[in-house]
Amino acid sequence: MSIAFTKLHGNGNDFILIDEMNQVIIPDEMKAQFAVVYCDRRFGIGGDGVLFISKSDKADIRMRLFQPDASEAEMCGNGIRCLAKYAFDKEYVKKKAFAVETLAGVMQVRVGYDNEGDFMATIDMGAAAYQESCEIEGMTVYSVNTGVPHAVVFVGDVEGIDIDKVAPKIRHHPRFPKGTNVNFVQITGQSEIVIRTFERGVEGETLSCGTGSTASALIAAKAGKVFGNPIHVKTAGGPLDITVGDIPQMTGPASTVFVGEIRY
Repeated sequence: MSIAFTKLHGNGNDFILIDEMNQVIIPDEMKAQFAVVYCDRRFGIGGDGVLFISKSDKADIRMRLFQPDASEAEMCGNGIRCLAKYAFDKEYVKKKAFAVETLAGVMQVRVGYDNEGDFMATIDMGAAAYQESCEIEGMTVYSVNTGVPHAVVFVGDVEGIDIDKVAPKIRHHPRFPKGTNVNFVQITGQSEIVIRTFERGVEGETLSCGTGSTASALIAAKAGKVFGNPIHVKTAGGPLDITVGDIPQMTGPASTVFVGEIRY
């Protein structure tokens, strides 16, 4: 017996994808533990999460994401681009504009290949929900939900942050009863920022975070620290463009790494 999987990444934020368009492969009660086992980078396949693609009653396709700590995430910006690439390549969707059901709502997606043959996707991220800023450990922390909760902290140099030491103090702060992702943001131009993100569920820094990039760009624009559209966001894994507005949009790449099978 075997389970087929596809490995994809969006700017280094990598995922194992299980195709359940035709049938359930991993029972719902086992999906969380499946993610724990196979996201392990030494004893499993390795990944920041497991994506499950299936049919939807509300949209063209449905996405679920289980993380290495066994939690299910409401949404994921890089993950939805990876899922969109898989669906488009498999012709589960035969148009360049379609809708994806997530726990955070139905997301509108536009996809295609550029002149260099690279896959790009633009996601309507949904209206953001802002909270008042607060002080935590001497830092001014801004809060916004872009499908999942995010905290944003502006710093002079993102490379000078001991992220594994500083971020958990915010991630687990009582102000965030469900926890939060934590972004450290450096302004590097009129419409450019550099960020590092500590992700809830992964419980560590990831190379890129789509919802975090969106949150950081929105907060930077709202605070008057950047201007214009789009806002260019540099992550460790590559760039993303965030268009600020009532419904922010995220544009970025996705790549297929390899396909394989789990034998048992």
